Amino acid sequence: MPKEIAYNAAEALAHRPDSDPYKRPAFSVGNRLRRVLWNLAWLLLCRFTPRPLHAWRAFVLRCFGARIAGPSFIYPTCTIWAPWNLVCAGHVTIGAHAEVYNPAPIHLGSHVILSQQSYLCGATHDYNDAAFPLLAYPMRLGAYAWVCARASVAPGVNLGEGAVLGLGAVATRDLDPWSLYLGNPAVKIKDRMNPGSAV
Repeated sequence: MPKEIAYNAAEALAHRPDSDPYKRPAFSVGNRLRRVLWNLAWLLLCRFTPRPLHAWRAFVLRCFGARIAGPSFIYPTCTIWAPWNLVCAGHVTIGAHAEVYNPAPIHLGSHVILSQQSYLCGATHDYNDAAFPLLAYPMRLGAYAWVCARASVAPGVNLGEGAVLGLGAVATRDLDPWSLYLGNPAVKIKDRMNPGSAV
């Protein structure tokens, strides 16, 4: 099943046909200005705050359009590209130096963990198109999914409920629920116990 493209820069922006596609902006002026304001706000209001001030950082994210349903643990050194494209259920953790690159919406289910230096990559470029347009994809991480330290999730890849992407692994395809994946590209190693199934 092909991945759903949420944003195609070639369709969203008009460009002169003689301009160099590798130098063209991928987003509108309004989008770029909004991100400048967001980055400045995060730097001044959040980046150097003490770790326990998770509620404050969630509040600042909400001011910029993030939808965070309940208490979450968002660390000051994480990077969130576009808070208006971030949707979190409660008790989500975005760890130290984790990066959420989300030109399209990314949904994080309840109790999702993004460990330190993990990376959610929500966009790429169409290398078969001479215009080299940026393509952004929506992504979903189911409840209790865990992206371990330094692991990466490729554009448009979804993690099922309870899926674990192990240390430094790279997910290039959707991960099954309640399963452990390791390697590059990540492959399923074994099932993970579903705590709810034991009740």
